[in-house]
Amino acid sequence: MPYLNVTEVESAVTSLAAVYPAAELTELPEPSVEGRTAHALRIGTGGRDVNDAIVLIGGVHAREWGSCEILVGLAADLLEAHRDGTGLTYGGTAFTPAQVRGILEGLDVVVFPLVNPDGRHYSQTVDPLWRKNRNPALPGGDPAGVGVDINRNYDFLFDFGTAFHPAAPVRVSTDPADPQQVYQGPSPFSEPETRNVRWLLDRFPRTRWFVDLHSYSEDMLFVWGDDDNQSLDPSRNFQNPDFDHKRGLADDLLYGEFVPKADADDSVVLAEQFSRGAKGVRGKDYTPMPGFDLYPTCGTSDDYAYARHLMESGKGKVLAFTVEWGKSFHPPWPEMERIILDVDAGLLQFCLTAVT
Repeated sequence: MPYLNVTEVESAVTSLAAVYPAAELTELPEPSVEGRTAHALRIGTGGRDVNDAIVLIGGVHAREWGSCEILVGLAADLLEAHRDGTGLTYGGTAFTPAQVRGILEGLDVVVFPLVNPDGRHYSQTVDPLWRKNRNPALPGGDPAGVGVDINRNYDFLFDFGTAFHPAAPVRVSTDPADPQQVYQGPSPFSEPETRNVRWLLDRFPRTRWFVDLHSYSEDMLFVWGDDDNQSLDPSRNFQNPDFDHKRGLADDLLYGEFVPKADADDSVVLAEQFSRGAKGVRGKDYTPMPGFDLYPTCGTSDDYAYARHLMESGKGKVLAFTVEWGKSFHPPWPEMERIILDVDAGLLQFCLTAVT
């Protein structure tokens, strides 16, 4: 199949729910600015909230077309293999029927393939390199000022001018017309797309793992994205104002973002297992590393998903990751088909590791 348009992504999700008993359709509560309604799938054989969940999202950045196809393909493969009692083979990576059954019986796999439908539609019909959503609230008369970068709009160090060192090369902006299209929006969760992701995490309170699919660089990133990780000094954390204006510089003594060693170790293992599954398909090396090693960020989905249990009493801990697939935003379709196999194999290996 070629790249799916917005209607085709939604049709695929709703069709899978209609055909397979192990798939349950979930409608996200907030339509996009242009009025589009999005859906997710819960894949699993237990009742809702019986098992721990992994939430997989894609289509956040409009120009990264293949994320939707990766997640639709993963859902279709899992559901068909489970129904037919077969295994799954992706090149040199294979999963037995018992492993497929173990994933569906031991996990809720929540798949939300298209977070930003307006942006995808605009990217596929007008501007292939469009990244943001299509919120016109603050354009200032400049067409480039339309839209918010969904993956800078989450509630994690949103006030980057205070949180980060003045010299930190954090990739975010308060300018709606920023040429890198990293405008964060007027406030955390100002956008219906980010509110839908937050709602999905709340809808599945047993979520223990979260993966956001992006492109490109062939990496498997884990938290944190704002500074180097450290597990020695709990006082050095994103909620401590004593370290404002010190975050975001690599290999310095001013700051390092605290993560408990057990969480750091578990994140490394899961990222490595994803990379092992992906490499087995055709030898592609996905690099497991903290998000900060790519470049410093704030307001991202993965850091927010992990930080929730630290910011809000009663929220469960979620180990969070970002896949950066491929080497371009729009690979030729034959190459995208191979990337889909790489990443789906990696995600299934991730799920298998999580459930065991």
